[in-house]
Amino acid sequence: MKIIGTGSALPKKIITNEMLAGFLDTSDEWITTRTGIKSRHIITDEKLEDLGAEAVNKALEMSGLGVSDIDLFIVSNVLNGYDTPSLSCIVAAKTGLKCPMFDINCACPGFIYALDMAESYYKAGKVKNVVIACIEEPSRMASWDDRATCILFGDGAGAVVLTEGDNIKGIKLNAEPDVDKIWMTRPLIDNPYAIWKEGLVPMQMKGREVFRFAVNACTKGVKNLLDESGIDKDDISWFMVHQANKRIIDSIIDFMKVPSSRFPVNIHDHGNSSSASCPILLDECNRKGMFKEGDLIVFSAFGAGLLSGAAILEW
Repeated sequence: MKIIGTGSALPKKIITNEMLAGFLDTSDEWITTRTGIKSRHIITDEKLEDLGAEAVNKALEMSGLGVSDIDLFIVSNVLNGYDTPSLSCIVAAKTGLKCPMFDINCACPGFIYALDMAESYYKAGKVKNVVIACIEEPSRMASWDDRATCILFGDGAGAVVLTEGDNIKGIKLNAEPDVDKIWMTRPLIDNPYAIWKEGLVPMQMKGREVFRFAVNACTKGVKNLLDESGIDKDDISWFMVHQANKRIIDSIIDFMKVPSSRFPVNIHDHGNSSSASCPILLDECNRKGMFKEGDLIVFSAFGAGLLSGAAILEW
């Protein structure tokens, strides 16, 4: 398969570090030094599904395809206001998509997991055109009294349109199941027989452990995938790394020993938008005209689960 269209959408409200310092024990210097984040887009009066529909429509417009041309719709999402129906169905109702569709919850590497699923459908000969959308609002998962987590996240949506091709050079997924490194719970409706009662616990994160996992998972995952694919790192035009923390990205650059100019970043004004991070970055770079035909692009992402993934594709 190959990518023929990209799109993204962001909430209009921009929250700066200085604004956070108005009600948190923090500062612009404290946040920037530890994360590289200066501001982030946060949902206010928008609906998450509207951002998703906007990203999908932009990607379809770029691709030149219509909704009737799409054979499969995959949505990556961790949390939204609906437990049912799926977010894919809700966004499809707004865009006119009527193909088979489903959601996945793989946290931050959701885009790469969705690419892998789509590639399997292509190899099975079941699809010609596919839309993947990553639609996330992690700002609704963290406690805004917790300066260690709420400063990290921004909301948004990114989408791609895929069609038949031979541009996927390799995908490698990884799981190291460990629930208590990044987690959140929310209450379910009580029934008279349930013994275990789980309340709302905002996102909890063990920062140092997650940092180590992220750097190790990305560096090893990318290196192993390059080795398996027979591709030299110097032949990679762009490294699209999940925008979780600038210090993580810098550690990956140091390990890979490639110029930092080949690692596009937007974390400074986006924050961590979970699985939407990679496709938003991809769309922004694409619309700047940064890619040329034949460029090799590496994606790498890591997150709750603990899950990670890497992919190499030719533009």
